[in-house]
Amino acid sequence: MPLPFAVHVLGLAVFAQGTSEFMLSGLVSSIAADLGVSLAAAGLLTSAFAVGMVLGAPLMALFSRTWPRRRALLFFLAVFVAAHIAGALTPSYGVLLATRFVGALANAGFWAVALTAAVSMVPDRLKGRATAVVVGGVTIACVVGVPAGAVLGERWGWRAAFWAVALVSLPAFAAILRSLPGGVRGDREAAPVPVRDELRVLTGPRLRPTLLTMALVQGATFCAFSYLEPLLTRTTGLGAAWVPAALALFGAGAFLGVTVAGRYADRRPTALVAYGMVALALGWSALALTAGHPVPVLVLIPLLGLLAFGTGTALITRLLGQATGAPTLAGASATAAFNLGAAMGPWAGGLALDAGLGHRAPVWVSAALMGLALVVAGARRAAVAVSGVRVTG
Repeated sequence: MPLPFAVHVLGLAVFAQGTSEFMLSGLVSSIAADLGVSLAAAGLLTSAFAVGMVLGAPLMALFSRTWPRRRALLFFLAVFVAAHIAGALTPSYGVLLATRFVGALANAGFWAVALTAAVSMVPDRLKGRATAVVVGGVTIACVVGVPAGAVLGERWGWRAAFWAVALVSLPAFAAILRSLPGGVRGDREAAPVPVRDELRVLTGPRLRPTLLTMALVQGATFCAFSYLEPLLTRTTGLGAAWVPAALALFGAGAFLGVTVAGRYADRRPTALVAYGMVALALGWSALALTAGHPVPVLVLIPLLGLLAFGTGTALITRLLGQATGAPTLAGASATAAFNLGAAMGPWAGGLALDAGLGHRAPVWVSAALMGLALVVAGARRAAVAVSGVRVTG
């Protein structure tokens, strides 16, 4: 059974937003030179986006909880586009910093609503595939959007990349307007659940460990990914020309992982998450151990991309399945956990580098975070078993 066209539209919008989230890694130097600020100040633009994503997911979900989903998605996408147009036009670093934060708030709100909307449009057996299509927008952004933004920034300046993100978002805006149901709250939407009841579900003993596990898995992913370039060039001994190819390999693996998870997450979610987490802990350890040898490194990079995003997608699917009593905040919580890990991982890896532990250190930190995630997941299952509640999903 094919997925509704509207689900693929949501993936297109997430592609544009994912490109914006990660593209600054290739534009920092040109932004710093153009605006007359330090590299560290330019780097804060990425931090502002991460903070906006973490805070924005629950806040924007609550802000729009009584709106029809189509209206909420269109509003958040319009604010996202406006923020990028303002960022492309401003000569002020302060204004650009503000637009990154506002754009992230809108992005987080869109993500939170899109995840819930996508799974609400399909039967239970297709919820994993619907989630995979939305999350897949981020992986395609890593493979296509981020390198394209770097090329645009190199040829026509960093502002061109901002304009491109705004332009790519416009077809998604039009498609959402045409393809998503309207109505007062949408054709398949129920009346909003009281916020207190949603918070009770999300803070319960069943979901807290799932959210923490999600954050740890994403922290491990982005810890190693953020410092892949110095690992490849200074430890593995590959030339700088290999870095884009390695990033593309990781992104291709991530896309395949999301696709596989979309097929199987609904059938055996617990097994998929458990095997994926164990494989990730072993995989990050293997990368750290073999980092001095190009062949195993180039083999492991796409495999780790597959495992990381496949496991992450399965975790999101499981969370949305467990949090049916929190239809507004379930997607917001998944978004916040994802981006908390994306912010926490690079910070932890940076601490290891600053401590003089070498360029393999962030990869070892990723392995340690996966070990901690396994401990959290194991403790959850033990607690549920002791309480006499059967673990499902």
